[in-house]
Amino acid sequence: MWFFAVTLHTDLGEIKIELFCERTPKACEKYAHFPAHCIFLFIKTPGTGKGGTSIWGRKFEDEFSEHLKHNVRGVVSMANNGPNTNGSQFFFTYAKQPHLDMKYTVFGKIIDGLETLDELEKLPVNEKTFRPLTETRIKDVTIHANPFAG
Repeated sequence: MWFFAVTLHTDLGEIKIELFCERTPKACEKYAHFPAHCIFLFIKTPGTGKGGTSIWGRKFEDEFSEHLKHNVRGVVSMANNGPNTNGSQFFFTYAKQPHLDMKYTVFGKIIDGLETLDELEKLPVNEKTFRPLTETRIKDVTIHANPFAG
């Protein structure tokens, strides 16, 4: 089994994510090759945080697994606009979210930095868009292992 992890260095602290490469290879390959494209729904890199494309230049299909669920705090999933519309955005869960299972591709989990997730959760948000009122950025990304490297 591959072990692949990335650490996101944000304005609020670090978050280390284990990625599930064997079960979600397309979602993980995106971040293996283009870690600077990591865009949260609530943490913005340069740009609006409202779009972006995948490394294939188009939306890509869902990668659902009965073994990967939104069953704990800190699950990492692809954001989408419906079936097979994964692009470049992802989100973290703040709690169990079973209603998201089989709707959003789970491709990782936070393995270190839950205190940073706590800080993100405390940010005040716009009541209509649920986006934070204070911009928070990913400053850098560290790749700890890369199963896609030659």
